[in-house]
This record gives sequence, C-alpha cells and structure tokens, in this order.
Amino acid sequence: MGIIAWIILGLLAGAIAKFLLPGRDPGGIVITMILGVLGALLGGFLAQALFGVDPMDGFFDLSTWLSAIIGSLILLVVYRAVAGRRHHA
Repeated sequence: MGIIAWIILGLLAGAIAKFLLPGRDPGGIVITMILGVLGALLGGFLAQALFGVDPMDGFFDLSTWLSAIIGSLILLVVYRAVAGRRHHA
C-alpha cells in the first residue's frame, strides 16, 4: 500500500474517529485530519507489535481499517486530554 493510500486511509479513519467521539476539538478539522493520518500509522504499528498483523496487507483489509481507526481514536483522546488541559490552564 502506497503513501497516498495511507494518507487517504488516515483521513477517513480520522473522520470515523471524530464521528465515534463527537464534541469540540481544540484544533478543529485540520488537526483531526492530521491525527487521523498519524493514528493510522500508530494503529498499524500497534497491530504489528501486539498481534503480528501486517498492516500493509491491503487498503480494503478489515484489520488495516480497524487498526487505523483505533489508532486515530487513541490519538484523538490523548490530544483532547492534553490540549483541553492546556486550554483551561
């Protein structure tokens, strides 16, 4: 899977993560999209490290999508916790 496919996957995973965790994000849609791309990379890394799953199997592979969405959710939660705390201080 090429870099363009990972970016598209990350953008879609970020949108799905935002849908699953609604609410105001301190950075808006641009930050959410960046977190989606980084979350896809994080999810792929975690899937490979924890379960031995190869995240490069294919764009339409279910494990690729689940790992990208889970990675995006993790980063979105961490970002909200860090940015929200800094915003209130």
